[in-house]
Amino acid sequence: MLKTTGVTALIVLAMMVSTGMAGETYITGFMQGLYGGGLDANNPTDAEMTASEARLQLRLESFSDAAEVFGRLDFIYDDYYQPNYDWELREGYVKFRLGSKLDFKVGRQIITWGTGDLIFINDLFAKDYRSFFSGRDDQYLKAPHNALRGAYYSPIGTFSLIYTPRFTPNRIPTGERLSYFNPMAGTIVGGEENYFEGRLPEAKFKNSEIAARFSRYFGTIDAALYFYRGFYKNPVGLDMVEMAAYYPRLYVYGASLRMPILGGIAWLESGYYDSRDDTDGDNPLIPNSTVSSMAGFERQINSNLTANVQYQNEYMVDHDIYAANLPEGSMEADEMYHLVTTRLTQLLWMETMTVSAFAFYSPSEEDFYGRFSVSYKYTDALTLSVGANIFDGNYEWTDFGAFQKNDNAYVKMTYGF
Repeated sequence: MLKTTGVTALIVLAMMVSTGMAGETYITGFMQGLYGGGLDANNPTDAEMTASEARLQLRLESFSDAAEVFGRLDFIYDDYYQPNYDWELREGYVKFRLGSKLDFKVGRQIITWGTGDLIFINDLFAKDYRSFFSGRDDQYLKAPHNALRGAYYSPIGTFSLIYTPRFTPNRIPTGERLSYFNPMAGTIVGGEENYFEGRLPEAKFKNSEIAARFSRYFGTIDAALYFYRGFYKNPVGLDMVEMAAYYPRLYVYGASLRMPILGGIAWLESGYYDSRDDTDGDNPLIPNSTVSSMAGFERQINSNLTANVQYQNEYMVDHDIYAANLPEGSMEADEMYHLVTTRLTQLLWMETMTVSAFAFYSPSEEDFYGRFSVSYKYTDALTLSVGANIFDGNYEWTDFGAFQKNDNAYVKMTYGF
């Protein structure tokens, strides 16, 4: 039987339907089974499985002259440890216009900014890496926000403002299903006894998140400026008094360009990460300010093959001050971080089969993460998929090396309606 909260969500969905009855209303969705297993026998998690779930998603769209209503609701039966029913309202918002130049979107929503392919510089909206590393659909990489979003369309460009009352962090591996590197233990840990969760900022008005963007086209060039005020999305600060990880305060200033060139699409993006809790760079327990930049290019090689490549670097400001204040024996981060990615997508058998490979490699940290999948559209409604997530690294404390024991393979079956 569904939880009371699940029943409440169904009532909310029904109210959405009734709200849109004056216009067009569509209800779609899918049913899915996802089953995954770990490939590393030395992974310290409590179970060899990485996923064992059945999912039902209901999607509602309703349009009228007055407003647009949208809802996306997931019900999950999960027996990773023991049978468990859960649900999540991934989206539930109302969108409406005031005049011809101003519109608003209010409620639970998925927000995406920036130009990169799975590299996020000015997109400071929460990601769900637990889903990403376990084989769930790509849509689950973006975590939902309760937010107010406004856009003003002027002759010089579009101004967008997003207000999130409660800080929403990334969903990162906690040790329960995916192991991680614990700097206090000095090794990769997992299991319920090593469950990890950062300390959230207090629920106060001053701790809300604000993101702003100005964008406009110059011919075929899509240009944008960004601003973010909030917190680092991962708990990268350490409070030595309480021995707790937390989310330091952060401002970000950025810009991007996206344009057609050489028969493909190119993009450039950069952002200055202003670490507000360590402005002098002398506290090694809080990240220094950094400058992150990226360039990418994508092109269709032939009618069924598409490829892209990206390069990102991240420069640490005041690295010498940071290094001088490191406790003896601590691991020192590089002044410059480098990352290269590539994606290949091949369509086969009259476009009923999709073969995809996405690889991340950091030459500075000497680590790797690969995502590989094959999906077959058996009918218009039924899709079968198999895939794998592979991690590697020479050091356990690097971005991907921290998850190197989480190699996994999965099978997924999806029926859409």
